[in-house]
Amino acid sequence: MKDSLRTGITFGLTSAVITTLGLMIGLHSGTGSKFVVLGGIITIAIADAFSDALGIHISEESENVHTTKEIWVSTIATFLTKFFFALSFAIPILLFTLSTAMVVSMVWGISILTLLSYVIAKSQGDSPWGVIGEHLLIAAVVIAITHSVGNWIGMLGR
Repeated sequence: MKDSLRTGITFGLTSAVITTLGLMIGLHSGTGSKFVVLGGIITIAIADAFSDALGIHISEESENVHTTKEIWVSTIATFLTKFFFALSFAIPILLFTLSTAMVVSMVWGISILTLLSYVIAKSQGDSPWGVIGEHLLIAAVVIAITHSVGNWIGMLGR
């Protein structure tokens, strides 16, 4: 049961950070609209939380090693973690100017990934710096690509 909960939480946290930041950065670069970015966050929190939860559910079922209860624990933990952490990125959007909110959101997301990576590395006896570096590099690639795509789409729309 503990493994099922850990699976849901770690997957949900990682997905909430990477997907939400990627979407936010792309929408910000492409539109510069606070309402578009906020709408994207809410959409991700709902649609992607359900999608990720179903993905974990089916993945766990396909392994054919988990009990029904374990599968549902992973499913629900994924949904709740993804939903609430994705929505947490709306708070800076509501409190600050869009530019400031984007910086605050990136710091928030990187902090979550860093802490999660540290905990995972320590629990496995690995070097935290290597695991943190690997995960932050992937996040940086997502941020760079979505920023570029957002700029490109923004230029097409002008």
